[in-house]
Amino acid sequence: MPRNPSPARLSDRERVARLRLIRTENVGPVTFRQIIERFGSAARAIDALPDLARRGGRRRPLAVPSIAAAEREMAETAEVGAELVVFGDPAYPPALAAIEDAPGAFSMIGHAHLLCHRIIAIVGARNASMNGRRLAAALSRELGAAGYVVASGLARGIDGAAHEGALETGTVAAVAGGIDVIYPPEHTDLFHRIAESGAIIAEQPVGTTPQARHFPSRNRIIAGLSLGVLVVEAATRSGSLITARRALDQGREVFAIPGSPLDPRCGGTNGLIKEGAAFLVESARDVLQVLDGLPERNLHEPAGRDWEASYSSEPLETPTMEIDERTRQEVLGALGSEPVAVDELIRGCQLSAPIVATVLLEAELAGLIDRHPGNQVSRRMDVPV
Repeated sequence: MPRNPSPARLSDRERVARLRLIRTENVGPVTFRQIIERFGSAARAIDALPDLARRGGRRRPLAVPSIAAAEREMAETAEVGAELVVFGDPAYPPALAAIEDAPGAFSMIGHAHLLCHRIIAIVGARNASMNGRRLAAALSRELGAAGYVVASGLARGIDGAAHEGALETGTVAAVAGGIDVIYPPEHTDLFHRIAESGAIIAEQPVGTTPQARHFPSRNRIIAGLSLGVLVVEAATRSGSLITARRALDQGREVFAIPGSPLDPRCGGTNGLIKEGAAFLVESARDVLQVLDGLPERNLHEPAGRDWEASYSSEPLETPTMEIDERTRQEVLGALGSEPVAVDELIRGCQLSAPIVATVLLEAELAGLIDRHPGNQVSRRMDVPV
């Protein structure tokens, strides 16, 4: 018997409920997962939402999509030739499920099995040099030939070159908008070629035009799917560095190609190497020496992360707990506009982890706080506590 058997298939009712839950106002990926773990199912969680939000200070009802709206989104996804994958489905990639803010649902076109292969992400500058694009494509081909699927974000420059290099061996594109919205438009042909031989995934609903806020979310998916992220040409402030930082937060490996200190496109990659945050890479062999040495369980069962717990249908014995107003104000009063780690908040307030988690869960549903990468939270200063 395999050590990690596939989770049982979700019922149609639960799949619809999970889609409704992740599309609910103020429910982000972290809260989505926590609520399901508390109540055992999305259907029970939805029933509990009004009371949770009220306890957090919410004065008006949460906007929860109807069953008809969720079923309509499923139908619209199918109409564009995509499949909707919900957190807990057997087809959900285990590596992605292991991250704390795994998407509650995503649409997919192409070959789903590629999402569960050993994946290396290659990302970099949109305004990449010719040499940078050539190098990205060559590395992609070599890593693909070595048995790795290459993931990237379908952006101009390095991303496009990485996809091109891995078309024959397998590539996955994570896009920022809806799966039916091709961006950038000049990658229309590449999009369709990836759809034929690789896989494309999108967290946003069909028809969504990509906005600036969607790209960091897309980047954490690229990192989450992968064993490691290779950065080729990235400025000191760039989306590629966001992907690298998310990979570090998720316990993935990070690799970087060094470049000239005179080229601003290499400031980010050189910085990662200088900080000791990334392995210096001169060839595909440098990447393979690290990734080939990783135990197989890193792909399906990351250390310290029991991802299968999220598939349980058994609710906690006490899914909710009563929090007195003084305790609630102590936790929320300790938050400011700058993100702080939840562990630090627990130590500072000298309260138990379950109490702080409950306060934060209810406060997020009430719209009082925001969650950030690295298990950090901040208070919305425009909303009174």
